[in-house]
Amino acid sequence: MRRPDRADRRGRRPSTIADANGDDYFRTSETCDLVSGDPLVIVLNAKLAWISGIDPSHGEPLQGQRYDIGQEFKAHTDFFEPDGADFAKYCTTSGQRSWTFMIYLNNVAAGGGTRFPELGRTFQPEQGTLLAWNNRTADGHGNPATLHHGMPVRKGAKYVITRWYRERVWG
Repeated sequence: MRRPDRADRRGRRPSTIADANGDDYFRTSETCDLVSGDPLVIVLNAKLAWISGIDPSHGEPLQGQRYDIGQEFKAHTDFFEPDGADFAKYCTTSGQRSWTFMIYLNNVAAGGGTRFPELGRTFQPEQGTLLAWNNRTADGHGNPATLHHGMPVRKGAKYVITRWYRERVWG
């Protein structure tokens, strides 16, 4: 993995959402897939497995996200709604998303925090900070307390790496 400001621009694409909701500005960041065979990606995946105790085969590929000034990801959850339009497409093989691990790669000059309104907490981007949350409740349903908002960046840019884990082996 290269420094955030040297991320491969050719691999970045506009970020997407699973179920279209009619808001073209719901998620305005850019995303790239990190190469699974890259030695640093291998090390990071191993460290996440060690920290979490989750079988690495349950993890989706690591992704990087970039948020420029004004870009955000409005309040959402990372689990898929069972009655959502794309639930079968995204959950039939590997199951529901169980955990999210997100690492801030840089400090942001202003804005860009991750706000959890149900918890009354906002986490400001701080280089090297890992946020992790369980997307399911004890009974296996989607955890509404994980509703979170990638707040707009007001100055600078925000870079994060995200890995989601599934109930079953990914793929």
